Amino acid sequence: LDGTEPVIGFSFDGTGYGTDGAIWGGEVFVADYRSFERVAHLKYTPLAGGDAAVKRPYRPALAQLWAAGVAWDERLPCAAACPAVEQRVIQHQLETGLNTVPTSSLGRLFDAVASLAGVRQAVTYEAQAAIEFEALAASGVEAGYAFEVAADQFDAAPVIRAVAADVLAGLPVSIIAAKFHCAIAELMVQLSLRLRRETGLTRVALSGGVFQNTTLLDL
Repeated sequence: LDGTEPVIGFSFDGTGYGTDGAIWGGEVFVADYRSFERVAHLKYTPLAGGDAAVKRPYRPALAQLWAAGVAWDERLPCAAACPAVEQRVIQHQLETGLNTVPTSSLGRLFDAVASLAGVRQAVTYEAQAAIEFEALAASGVEAGYAFEVAADQFDAAPVIRAVAADVLAGLPVSIIAAKFHCAIAELMVQLSLRLRRETGLTRVALSGGVFQNTTLLDL
């Protein structure tokens, strides 16, 4: 791309420093090589404990459940994996904002859903939970979960509530993983079509580690 025309840009990653001091990673831009306008993003959720949240996916999973208004049911793998003492600390952090930072990271959302589905609760390398979650995704599933899309943000709370319900209902992880990947692909198409109508732009550019996920990329 020579930069003579802006693109609709999806930047989906694990950790990026946002211009507002939040941790970005689920952003939609209209951008060229000189400037960008942030036109949509994943709704912020609190990230409790910084690096600890990256190494222990059950932490962002519990934060996503908290943000979605879902109880930390011990039948959910992420709740079962977190010791009671740590749960109380995380609860306090989420309620008070102590040692938390808002994040729109799609990478952390992948980690959270992988933990919620029972794939992995602790990692030894970046994106391990998400990579293993992708590997389990069934083929042939066309109907995914649905994000709530507003003017300038998209909310994962309905997805989290649906995943939690499916986990409690005993739905196979392979189907949950497939439905989650489909949800993100459908979200991207929906946003792209809307932005094409609004801007007249017809080219979409993808950036960030989340797109190393070949299942999502193919979808």
